[in-house]
Amino acid sequence: MEGAITAIEAEKTSTTTVKIHLDSGQAFRVTKEVVLQAGLRTGLTLTDDQVRDLLNRDALERTYDRVLHFLSYRPRSESEVRHYLVRKKTSPEILQSIVERLKREGLIDDNAFARFWVDNRSTFSPRGQRLLRQELRLKGLASSVIEENLPQDEEESAYAAAAKRARALAQADWETFCRKLLPFLQRRGFAYDTAKGAVARLWKEARPPS
Repeated sequence: MEGAITAIEAEKTSTTTVKIHLDSGQAFRVTKEVVLQAGLRTGLTLTDDQVRDLLNRDALERTYDRVLHFLSYRPRSESEVRHYLVRKKTSPEILQSIVERLKREGLIDDNAFARFWVDNRSTFSPRGQRLLRQELRLKGLASSVIEENLPQDEEESAYAAAAKRARALAQADWETFCRKLLPFLQRRGFAYDTAKGAVARLWKEARPPS
């Protein structure tokens, strides 16, 4: 496919795509972004290789836009982005180019992602280091990144995780209080001793000396 551009026509069904007509009678579609980047205009002659390059750049821009939409819901780890692109059957060359671009632009950063994940858990659903490690490994983060961003105060995290449930058990006896809270904290990834310390603290606070 080659020839001089005879018209650049806006697509009726898309606000981001245009149709490039060539004097050879052939035509192809690319995004407006590619048109601007390449400086396309009527009268410009394109070789077959140039058209192929434009189509590759178009594929990259379209895929990049889809990834931005994927990132709009919440931060993602690099591994999550890579898996998303593989699921979309992205070529290895475009995949790598997009990942490098996102990293340059600060849109994927595994350290920032780990901080987001840990902070979010601490705020809405506190859990222990063991479970956080497991979750972050599943997100594809390196061990060094995980360890650097784990919360250091396990006892405070366990206390925060059980505080709401403890209030609901204000009238329970010690045996029931422990039976309800200890397994809950262990399921959240806290070690037995840490969980036991948090339960004892909550019990004491719920029943101050008269």
